[in-house]
Amino acid sequence: MPTPTDSPLAAHRRALNRVCSLAVAVVTLGLSACSSLPTIVPDLARPATTPVQLEGARGPLSAARSRAVLDGLASRGQATSIFDRHLALEEAIVGSPLTTGNEVRLLQNGPATYQAMFAAIAAARDHINMETYILEDDEVGERFAQALIAKQNEGVQVNLIRDSAGTLGTPAAFFERLSASGIKLLEFNPLNPLLTRKAWTLNQRDHRKLLIVDGRVAFLGGVNISSVYSGGSFGQGTRAYSGGLAAWRDTDLQVQGPVVAELQKLFLAAWASQKGEPLAEKNWFPPAERAGTQVVRAIGSSPEEPYSLIYATLLSAIGSAETSVHLTNAYFAPDPQLLAALEAAAARGVDVKLILPGATDSWLVFHAGRGYFERLLKAGVKLYERRGVILHSKTALVDGVWATVGSTNLDWRSFLHNHELNAVVLGAEFGAQVQAMFERDLAASDPITLEQWQRRGLAPRVKELFARAWEYWL
Repeated sequence: MPTPTDSPLAAHRRALNRVCSLAVAVVTLGLSACSSLPTIVPDLARPATTPVQLEGARGPLSAARSRAVLDGLASRGQATSIFDRHLALEEAIVGSPLTTGNEVRLLQNGPATYQAMFAAIAAARDHINMETYILEDDEVGERFAQALIAKQNEGVQVNLIRDSAGTLGTPAAFFERLSASGIKLLEFNPLNPLLTRKAWTLNQRDHRKLLIVDGRVAFLGGVNISSVYSGGSFGQGTRAYSGGLAAWRDTDLQVQGPVVAELQKLFLAAWASQKGEPLAEKNWFPPAERAGTQVVRAIGSSPEEPYSLIYATLLSAIGSAETSVHLTNAYFAPDPQLLAALEAAAARGVDVKLILPGATDSWLVFHAGRGYFERLLKAGVKLYERRGVILHSKTALVDGVWATVGSTNLDWRSFLHNHELNAVVLGAEFGAQVQAMFERDLAASDPITLEQWQRRGLAPRVKELFARAWEYWL
């Protein structure tokens, strides 16, 4: 039977690692300077005194109204200081507004995500903006191609950003057919230097997954466009797609409300930064409408910035945690700052739990992360490995009220080299949904104990040492 590393996404990851190995050969002498991430600026330990101001459908809320909304969120959750100590600093770090009046729908696994996406695409009337790392020429990719071409033929302008490395295995004919229909295509950081439109940045990849329809509804998270997501990851159907491989466990969000405008800004900025051809004038920013009650912030990270905005706010949230830090992540190769934040939280008595893959499509990242298990277990961090699936989710829940879902992994590639996208959702209502999802994954995971881990053999230890030598590039 095929192994998880036989999957199409695994081929992309291996191809990217081969590409990056060329860069390793060039900069080997400088690797000693890359032994750790830069210290996050601004100082995350400083007190945040600036009041948090929320934005709604009609613009910024007053300071009093903003405080009332945050107090309402805090009163419905468990005791935590995250609203007081973290949010103002997060706002200063990120710069994007904290918006209220949003509706957020948690989407678990590919089938639910694709169903919601196709419904939104079918209802499009003005434009569709899509950004993805992987777009396979398979059954799922063909369904998306047909849906997008159909809308383009109806006069709905479709604009698509696809990463050059992530779509390396997709035939050129697939994209030529999209382009021939009038869809505007942009290849992000072409691997071929002759095709580049700006400075050639081989190692910088677009790992974002974003779909925006008519500026009113958006999808983001970890789901790529590939048939590996055809099966569910709980119970029946876990080996539903061709090849008999384990299903991919992933998480996305569907959002409506004022936050969609912030996601639209990120897409248009990415198009402009890659010097894509001018886009047709469309109603990118329709009048904002209140769609629900959720408080949401969109966070985009780019290696052109001094530090990863998502990484900075995650560290700050963990540092502000008082009761719990529950992380689920596909690729775990932490740097010293993240390790220290997790250890410090556990030392404060915070319930720190990580659900990580039990099987993976990336051998190097898998073993690089395992090299830190003993240190984390000794610090009181609880570790679990998800069984029966390929875990691809990237979620975090702090104190039951600060949640984030997106494309960002807990590895050096996401924090240093990739363009990433996450949404932060505040409040106990959505936090309870994420916690329920976490508990469901936890029930399908195997705990890792310190005694068990210390008994592992020589072979896995050698793999961990080898993999950690490469973690900066993973």
